[in-house]
Amino acid sequence: MSEIKSKLPHVGTSIFSVMSKMATQYKAINLSQGFPNFPVAPELVENYEEVIKGNYHQYMPMPGSHRLLVEISQKVLTHYGRDIHPEEEVLVTAGATQAIFTAIQAVIHRGDEAIVLDPSYDSYAPSVELAGGTPIHINMNPDFSVDWSKVEDAISKDTKLLIVNNPHNPGGTVFSEEDIHAIEQIMLRHPHLFLLSDEVYEFIHFEQKHISINSRETIRDRIFIVSSFGKTFHVTGWKIGYLVAPKYLMDEVKKIHQYIVFSVNSTAQRTLANYLPQADLSDLGRFYQKKRDFFRGLMKNSRFELLDCQGTYFQVARYNEISNLGDVDFAKEMTQKHGVAVIPVSGFNKDQHDDHLIRFCFAKDEETIIKATEKLCKI
Repeated sequence: MSEIKSKLPHVGTSIFSVMSKMATQYKAINLSQGFPNFPVAPELVENYEEVIKGNYHQYMPMPGSHRLLVEISQKVLTHYGRDIHPEEEVLVTAGATQAIFTAIQAVIHRGDEAIVLDPSYDSYAPSVELAGGTPIHINMNPDFSVDWSKVEDAISKDTKLLIVNNPHNPGGTVFSEEDIHAIEQIMLRHPHLFLLSDEVYEFIHFEQKHISINSRETIRDRIFIVSSFGKTFHVTGWKIGYLVAPKYLMDEVKKIHQYIVFSVNSTAQRTLANYLPQADLSDLGRFYQKKRDFFRGLMKNSRFELLDCQGTYFQVARYNEISNLGDVDFAKEMTQKHGVAVIPVSGFNKDQHDDHLIRFCFAKDEETIIKATEKLCKI
């Protein structure tokens, strides 16, 4: 048998897959993986039913359907005041993860570095490594804020990319105006640097308003912005997102995109093009804020310490009053013994440092939240 040299020798099964498998195995309530368990908007379903009956079953154009590209451009203009060219500066992707991967492949070459802020989404670093680059991991503060002086100190002549996630998964934090200003100033002081802004939870923010990097005119010529229809419309299984970037960067991205997927699901694209003009995206934050408040209210009598949650549909909690176990072992015990599956936050850290934090997903219907919190309050 021939031997194969792994391109990702240190990558195993993700903690998300492990915990979801355990949730099924032990019949636990799954608050681990980040997907909603409630129905999508009836209007969206009706649109999809009509599209399925139509003649939209063949390949869409490589960058995306013209109608959807136009609607995305209008969305960006409406919400962020940025006028982008639909054919030149937008790309429809097979989920946000593919957008992230493709953007990284476009700018990272062998020997280049990319800064990753931990805890981080687990696709960032492997995508950098597959491009031949080196991810430079910088730990966020315990409250998931960022020390931007540490970030700047890590930038070298080989650093080509800074990756940020706002609103932040798993921390549930949202960048302030001061954070966005700090990013902008770093980019201006380092003109060789590109920025990848993962904004898949852009409409899920609460008291702290989300500020998109779309709003920063001075650095728009060096930024990639990633968005997700799956997160916005509760259709994670459709695996459809998009990327915004200036034309000269998008031209390079498209060269790679065409050899990864070429084009994205045709019926989903047509459905979203029909649905976007009638969708009220401004209401999404209020929708999830009610779920956050419902979950937090039911957890008041628990022994978990709930951290501040400003955005996303994740709630981080500290369990020091309950156990001295590491977060991975505690998460497994939660699943096996108490019937609720959660995610250990150390799985988002390259150095695996453990602050005794776990992450709950509250993108669930009321019945699920009630049943889960009843179990959690008994621990």
